[in-house]
Amino acid sequence: MSQTWPLPVGLKLADYHKSISNQQPTQAIIPTQGEHLIIPLLQHSGAKPHLEIALGDYVYKGQLLAKPQGNISAGVHASTSGTIVAIEPHVIAHNSGLADLCVVLEADGKDDWGNTRLPRLDYQQTDLKTLVNRVRECGVVGLGGAVFPTDVKLNVRQPVTTLILNGAECEPYITCDDRLMREHAAEIIAGAQIILHMIQAEQCLIGIEDNKPEAISAMQQAVSAIADKRFEVVTIPTIYPSGGKKQLTYILTGKEVPSGGRGGDAGALCINVGTTRSVYQAIVQGEPLIHRYVTVSGEAIKQAGNFEVPLGLPMSRLIAAAQGSTISEPWLTMGGSMMPLPLVSPQIPVVKATNCLLVRPPPNTEVVMPCIRCGRCAEVCPVSLLPQQLYWYARSKEMEQVERYHLFDCIECGCCSYVCPSHIPLVDYYRFAKAEIKAQRDTRHKAEVARTRHEFRQERIERVQREKAEKLAKHKTALKEQESSSKEGTAETDAKKAAIQAALERAKAKKAQQANTTSSSTEGSA
Repeated sequence: MSQTWPLPVGLKLADYHKSISNQQPTQAIIPTQGEHLIIPLLQHSGAKPHLEIALGDYVYKGQLLAKPQGNISAGVHASTSGTIVAIEPHVIAHNSGLADLCVVLEADGKDDWGNTRLPRLDYQQTDLKTLVNRVRECGVVGLGGAVFPTDVKLNVRQPVTTLILNGAECEPYITCDDRLMREHAAEIIAGAQIILHMIQAEQCLIGIEDNKPEAISAMQQAVSAIADKRFEVVTIPTIYPSGGKKQLTYILTGKEVPSGGRGGDAGALCINVGTTRSVYQAIVQGEPLIHRYVTVSGEAIKQAGNFEVPLGLPMSRLIAAAQGSTISEPWLTMGGSMMPLPLVSPQIPVVKATNCLLVRPPPNTEVVMPCIRCGRCAEVCPVSLLPQQLYWYARSKEMEQVERYHLFDCIECGCCSYVCPSHIPLVDYYRFAKAEIKAQRDTRHKAEVARTRHEFRQERIERVQREKAEKLAKHKTALKEQESSSKEGTAETDAKKAAIQAALERAKAKKAQQANTTSSSTEGSA
């Protein structure tokens, strides 16, 4: 059995609230006739895909709606069959609470694939480029929360010895990966075999926390069934946030991912178990990512559980599938209780990043008090930052200092806010600082682009003027040469005329002389 390296920091929570939702099998939700699915075009990190359909089109389940464009992008597909009834902005799950462009699909209730499934690929007989393109075409992204396009991660440019399957679902309430491992362990392992082949890794370590004994057993059985010595299921202690990719990489390999680096820098590639299953579905079944497991839980939901949900389904439909809420105006958030994303409307759709919908009573408003510099936030930070310093610099908008203290290493796990005795929403300050820095970078980038364009325009104007002047000078020279040539021609003509005239004069004189000579001879004879 592989050695593990315990996290030096983190939180041991009193209750993870897992048993509320992980006791019953997952239920699949199929859209009914007339139901509207709201499918955002941008559900991943990177560039928005290009729309490939038009208003009024009929689409089959799995049909491409938007094609990826740019190096970092992912396709978006229809999650059921039906008609496109709108292409318009709609409020989505995002910190900004703003709207983004969405495709509204009215389901016909048939859930018809048509012939949209792609051909099955034998990964062992297929080149890497084709496999990577298939993952990209099928819109596979990280389902652990980062939603980074998986094809980019699989196209590794440095040696990777270890593939890590992330089954450490460390946030409270969330149990969708737990149920997925229990119910589809064989497909997850098959997906991992494909990824191992693609990245040429030597081993696959499957990290699962010890509060998921059924999932551990299911994955062990799936590994035993394939008798592949490269695989090992590793049970790790339940501590928050062991499910972070950097934290899990350290727990399983003892190697730290450097600041600003990626897992490949530690010789490991960490992929969520749900993402791994999606790779299997894309390569073997030819199916795009159009649904995912979602946990519906919280103290204000009647029947918590897990559901396999088509992307685009409104949250209100999920609440209804869980028998509704116990209160009239529950507090809705996406994700677990440590990193909740507030939802401003129950009509916000499920997207690829939606792993959990929490339905709870509105939280009590804590009175925020001044920081007392107790340092407890630093004691629990899993990436060894100084949250207190980050807070002060973010609050005073000293962004250079915030960056100097490695703000972008913060994974926003919420450990610091959880232990803060002053109830300061520290993570909110970090998110603000990150957004501010990105906005400043974007402004600088736009200014740099504008400066480059201005310099290019000036250079083009000067070049055109220079070429015009050169052309004019060349034309004047040609005219002078032509004029000179014309004068030389005139002089030559005059010379010829003079020569002819002189010849005529000489002939005339000679003729006159001959006539005089003849007349003198005649007179002498007489």
